[in-house]
Amino acid sequence: VRLVESGGGLVQAGESLRLSCVASAGTHRSQAMAWFRHGSGKEREFVAAIRGSTVNYSDSVKGRFTVSRDNAKSTVTLQMNSLKPEDTAVYYCALGSLPSTQARLYNTWGQGTRVTVSS
Repeated sequence: VRLVESGGGLVQAGESLRLSCVASAGTHRSQAMAWFRHGSGKEREFVAAIRGSTVNYSDSVKGRFTVSRDNAKSTVTLQMNSLKPEDTAVYYCALGSLPSTQARLYNTWGQGTRVTVSS
């Protein structure tokens, strides 16, 4: 399975972006799909994960970001609203068994899409 992200770009603080991730070979609804991000000079950070009706968010994005999934299209989407400069990072899509916050539990990763938020 290959994951391909899209939708990154440059926006101003307060604006919105919508990231998408498509799995090339399809996914099963029992699998978890997640978003992580890696900012310059920072550790890789969990953003959101979804499996079935279970959705997890990091505290830093809760209330601003929404993750959704279309199993028929093997796609996971991250709607990011009220963006802040600290949201600037490369965002990665990941596939795993559990909707965990731990990156080590995901075995397939995309190449990433860059999000830059200017102040």
